[in-house]
Amino acid sequence: MSQSQTGSRSSDRRFYRAVLVCLGLLSVFLLVGLGLGVHYHNMDPALAADFFILKNNLSVVSEERDRLKASLTEMTEELNRLQGSSKQNKPCPAGWSWFNFSCYSVSCEASSWDEGRQDCKDREADLVVIDSDEEQKFISDLSTLRTWIGLTDREEEGTWKWIDGSSLTLREWAENQPDNSGDEDCAHIRSGRQIRNNWNDVPCGYFLSSICEKKALQ
Repeated sequence: MSQSQTGSRSSDRRFYRAVLVCLGLLSVFLLVGLGLGVHYHNMDPALAADFFILKNNLSVVSEERDRLKASLTEMTEELNRLQGSSKQNKPCPAGWSWFNFSCYSVSCEASSWDEGRQDCKDREADLVVIDSDEEQKFISDLSTLRTWIGLTDREEEGTWKWIDGSSLTLREWAENQPDNSGDEDCAHIRSGRQIRNNWNDVPCGYFLSSICEKKALQ
């Protein structure tokens, strides 16, 4: 046998050996792929079930979010409506105090009794008329200054009447008042902590603060 024949057979053996190795590796890869396929095939139902559950949960959460959002919008609209209604239905204007169906405002600007009354009228009110113990206490607490009230004896000296023409049903004069000393025809409330017996008469031209009163909105 010649050397060329021997070399040719040796090359053929190496070729066949390489082919066998490749076929073996391919078989291994196929087996691995088959095993993985079986494994993933077995896992798919569980994964699908989990995905389905998560999807349903997400839908429920989304629906709850939308419901809460709609509820929040509804409550916000209701709050705005109530606030608007509250602003429209306030019994007294801004800066006025509410007590027993009336609104009260203390003017810090000093003026005569007539000027103070005119200021009240300009605000659709009048000087306060005090006709109860409760109102007397409220007015005394409201004012920290000497303030005009709607009480005068201009028409008849010594006969004190309220500006609405009514006679006194309550008398809260300070001690020894009214004394009509120096043509004192208009009444005011003295400043201080005292809430009873704090009326005093002075000349109507004195410059004092005023307390205005008007009916509250019903």
